[in-house]
Amino acid sequence: MDFKFILLGFLGLLITIYATYVKYKYFYNKNYRAACDIRKNISCTKAFSSKYGKLIGISNIVVGIIFYIAILILAYYNQTTFLLYLTALAFIGTLYLVYVSYFKLKNFCLVCTAIYIINLLLLIFSYVKM
Repeated sequence: MDFKFILLGFLGLLITIYATYVKYKYFYNKNYRAACDIRKNISCTKAFSSKYGKLIGISNIVVGIIFYIAILILAYYNQTTFLLYLTALAFIGTLYLVYVSYFKLKNFCLVCTAIYIINLLLLIFSYVKM
């Protein structure tokens, strides 16, 4: 069991749970202003509520929760090969979401950026561990 993966998986899961909270608070109350909504172009609710917040009908947040639970399980059982494959696949999705957030939506999402950094670190650590 590698502590770095456990820590990053846990942080990713916590941030994704926060994203779930923000998304659903905003869904039920369009006047809701999350702590991560600093101004018009620095907004997590803008990112979460955009048409890019879903992939084939499944919320990116749900995919994130499943991903981080999988990371925690794989790290606990020291499955380094699967960790590398999973983090590489997730990083491809991360690159797409970085593009969408910064260039299509022209928005800086603090929560999303934290997730992007966690995913990059997971990829680097899983590659080094191989």
